[in-house]
Amino acid sequence: MSSRDVKIRNPAVAGYFYKSDRQELHDEINSCFSSRLGPGPISDVNIARERKVIGIISPHAGYIYSGAIAAHGYRFLAEDGLPESFIILGPNHTGVGSGVSIYPKGIWRTPLGEVEVDSQLSELIISNSSLIDIDISGHLYEHSVEVQVPFLQYIYELAGKSFKIVPIVLLMQDLSTAKEVGDALAKAILSYSKNVVMIASSDFTHYESSESAYNKDMKVIDRILNLDPDGVINCVYQYRVSMCGYGPVAAVLVASKALGAKDVKLLKYATSGDVTGDKSNVVAYASIVITKE
Repeated sequence: MSSRDVKIRNPAVAGYFYKSDRQELHDEINSCFSSRLGPGPISDVNIARERKVIGIISPHAGYIYSGAIAAHGYRFLAEDGLPESFIILGPNHTGVGSGVSIYPKGIWRTPLGEVEVDSQLSELIISNSSLIDIDISGHLYEHSVEVQVPFLQYIYELAGKSFKIVPIVLLMQDLSTAKEVGDALAKAILSYSKNVVMIASSDFTHYESSESAYNKDMKVIDRILNLDPDGVINCVYQYRVSMCGYGPVAAVLVASKALGAKDVKLLKYATSGDVTGDKSNVVAYASIVITKE
């Protein structure tokens, strides 16, 4: 690929969801791990042993609100072992682009540096689905995938390693779409020669009391812990849960089951009210890890 063919996606929410200065962003992520809602500093970035993590579910709000919750999943990942590529799925908040948009190749830039899109893996995913469209427009201003990338850069910098990503955003989040996307991910990962972990980017209940959010979200989280993608979407519909990324979560559950997932753990659940002190009108976040055993 010549330099003129490389598409560079610049950050859309740097300076808004997270710091735009490299050192300030590094310090901000470090504080997410060490804060009272965080998991504590990463004790060991494992680059030797076989990984158990298949996927994680991670929030995507501003780091001041959800960063400490996201840090739980990223610490677990770092201490489990580092894969070579990540498929990051998020909801399409902007409404721009196709129903399921994949960013096929190029570079994603953040204040912490540049990450290459895994074009080989993206081609495998595309070849296994007629639903997933090559569409950069759906990614240009979308934050749900972007906010995961600096966390990955942070832990890989600790290890002195690099990684690649495949960004996918879902405007369509129905069960049929989630199943087709999940099947395509599993087939691509199984046929790929490198290690891959999936990340489903989602917040949970929006703008309700913390009590209401907890009661609704735990119904959905129970289905996640039971590797039940149908149940996740049914709960969202039945209980009117304003979870923004239920499609990506369901798709990752579908793929995880096909890849031999055996266990799902809720690492941390909290809300914006745990940061601000206002429990009357919160957004909720969870960090969840899916493993082979």
